[in-house]
Parts: sequence; C-alpha cells; structure tokens
Amino acid sequence: MSIQQLLRGVDLLSTLVGKAFAWLIVALMLLVVVEVFKRYALNAPTAWVFDASNMLYGTLFMMCGAYTLAQNGHVRGDFLYGSMPPRRQASIDVVMYILFFLPGVAALTWSGYDYFHDSLAIREQTFNADPLPVYPFKFMIPLAGGLVLLQGVAEIVRCVVCIRTGQWPERLKDAEESDVVAQQLEASEFVDDEARKLAIEKSKGVKG
Repeated sequence: MSIQQLLRGVDLLSTLVGKAFAWLIVALMLLVVVEVFKRYALNAPTAWVFDASNMLYGTLFMMCGAYTLAQNGHVRGDFLYGSMPPRRQASIDVVMYILFFLPGVAALTWSGYDYFHDSLAIREQTFNADPLPVYPFKFMIPLAGGLVLLQGVAEIVRCVVCIRTGQWPERLKDAEESDVVAQQLEASEFVDDEARKLAIEKSKGVKG
C-alpha cells in the first residue's frame, strides 16, 4: 500500500466519522423545536433538555474536528504562509505539529480517558429532576482526541512528502461552497451564458 493510499484512508475515516456525527445537528434542532413547543404552548418544560442539547452540541463539535483537519479547514493565519512555496509551508507545518499539536492532542486524549473512566466508575449523572448519564458524553473526549491525533499524524506524513517532492499530496476532497455555486449557476435559467461562464470561472478561481 502506497503512502498516498494510507493518507486517503485516514482522510476517508475522518470524513465518514465527521459526516455521520454531523447529523446530530438535525437531532439538536428537533430537540429544541419540541422543547420550545412544550414549554410555551403546553406549559410543560422538560428538565433534561438543556443538558441533552449541550451534550449533543459538544459531541458534534468534538467529533467533527478530525474531518475539519482532513479538509484543511481549521483557522490559519496565512498572511505570509499563503505566499510561501509548498516546501516552506510544509516545513513550518511539521514543526508546529510536532511542537504543539502532538503534545496538546495527546494530553487531551490521555486526560480525556481518565475523565471518562472516573465518570464511568461512579455512573455520573446530571443534576436535575430527570438525570441523564454523563459518562457516554465524556467518552467522546478521548474518542475525538484519538481521531484528531490519527489525522494529525497523517498531516505530518503529508508534510514530509511535500518536503521531499515539493508538492502537496492530494487530499480527499469534499464538496465546497464554490462547487455548489458552480452547480447552481450551470442549472440556472436566469443567467445568460456569458455571465454564467464568468461566474463559474470566478468561483473555481476562489476554490483554487
């Protein structure tokens, strides 16, 4: 198996996990809508909804971290970085990953497991009239940390390949906003051919 196949495999795992847990936003929306109806229309609020919504959002946020890293979507101060050649970018990245990313995420994963283990040992619950178990939510901390750590190792390998070859290895691309804009413009009946072509080229230029 080649290095590129390994990188794509890790990218695929992060992408599948991120997309699967992204559906939690639908569950969260439905939960809030039902609670608002019960609270204001039926005058029958639910005690555990606030805790449940926090757990759902926290799980969504944590479990999509590896996906965001795989898509190179985390915030980056690239005023100077963006104008650098690939080898210099990769050199900076690999140093940052080794000095800051690996120790930080490894500590998060390790301490997150201890956090979960302590919660499981006492069968921790929320403090309300209808308590919810907390330990399943806390298990998401080491799980998310492990996935981000795996993706981070893949990013370090990607940097090493770039330093050797001078080119960034191909990423497993997901749909981007510019792709959606291009598809909508191509199918639009209200945009003339010349304007459509110009807008599509502009959207592709932004993507690149």
